[in-house]
This record gives sequence, C-alpha cells and structure tokens, in this order.
Amino acid sequence: MKLDWHNLLLSDLDLSFAFEIVLRTLVMFAFILILLRLSGKKGVRQLSIFEVAIIIALGSAAGDPMFSKEAALLPSLLVFAVILIFYRLLTYFAAKSERFESILEGEPMYIIENGMFTLQEESDNTFAKDEFFAEMRAQSIEHVGQVRTALLETNGQVSFFFYEDNEVKFGLPVLPKPYNQRSKKNIAQKDIYACGICAATEEKVAAGKCKRCGNEEWVTAISNRRIA
Repeated sequence: MKLDWHNLLLSDLDLSFAFEIVLRTLVMFAFILILLRLSGKKGVRQLSIFEVAIIIALGSAAGDPMFSKEAALLPSLLVFAVILIFYRLLTYFAAKSERFESILEGEPMYIIENGMFTLQEESDNTFAKDEFFAEMRAQSIEHVGQVRTALLETNGQVSFFFYEDNEVKFGLPVLPKPYNQRSKKNIAQKDIYACGICAATEEKVAAGKCKRCGNEEWVTAISNRRIA
C-alpha cells in the first residue's frame, strides 16, 4: 500500500488559506492572552482545578477557528466572553462564601505531619511519591524528619514548614540512593530505621512490620540538619 504523502500533509490546502490560518491563529492566540490577562492570573502554578477546566475550554473554542474554513471567529469570541463572565461570577461568589470557595477550589491536603506521611493521604494515593520527593529535594530537604508539616495547596504548590535545627528528628531519606536501599531484610544491627511507606521511625534490631502502617520495608533513618 503506497502512502499518499501529499494528501496526508497538505490535502486540499491552498496558499491563500495558509495565510488565513496564520491570521486566524494570531487573532485567537491574542484573544486567549487577553482573556488570561483579564482573569488576573500570573502563571500556571497559580491555577486551580476549575481554572484549568476554563483553560481547556478556551483551547477548545480557539482550536477550530484557527484552521477550519467553516468556523468563524466571532462565535468563538462570544464563547470567550461567556467563559470570562462565568469565571468572574464564580470568583465573586467564592469571595463571598468560604463554603462555595471550598467546593470550587478544594482544600489543602496534609502530606506530612510531625515528620511522617499522613496515613489518610497515603491511603488516598492522590500524589506520586517520586514527584513529591523531587519537590522536597528542590527545597534542600534531605529527609522527612526535617519537615514539621507539608501541605499540597489547591493550586498544586507544596508548602513546607520546618523544624528548628535542634528539633530535627530522624527521618526517611528522600535522596534516591539511600531511599532505594530500603528492603525487608536490611536490618543487620541495632539502629533507627524509617518505614519506607509512612516514614515512621523505630529503633529496631530485627526486621518486622511497621507499628504505624504495617509495612515491612525499612531504610536507615538519618537526622542531618537542613542546609537552606
């Protein structure tokens, strides 16, 4: 079967409509930027769930008019106007009602409390541990025992609250090499070990289940102070 490259790449595209596509794309892209500017947001990390949905809706409304002869620009601009008005209404009601804001935006999620992962959030499995460890390393965090509290904010950012240097606990390492040494049989001598799942620490002389979560994987805990 011979592949028709001309039909695949160009189909019935003519030069005049190619210039029209360029113009359509520039117009729609400009209106997307204007609407985002009017929304008051500065960057993607500041977007909540419902704002991401609005961005997707904008992309859908802008996509077809960029390259389709049948899709006019003005109907899409009307969609933009409706989205902006809807967004403004939602943010107005959210500012007036904390309950409505909570329903709309969600609530911050506790990930770490008292130097350990929260069991409730661990069971929810709503975040990737590898990704969270990368976020911790970006904040110069070497182990979980340095962190008093960590929250996953509604805009996707993670807020960390640290122990004072003299309060740092033994904790689960988040650097790849020590963390990857966790196993069910690595306890050969008396020491303080961290659970590989919930980050609880225990002084152990032999392998066994974690008293907090029942996990059997352990890694040697460390207590290094944080160097910002």
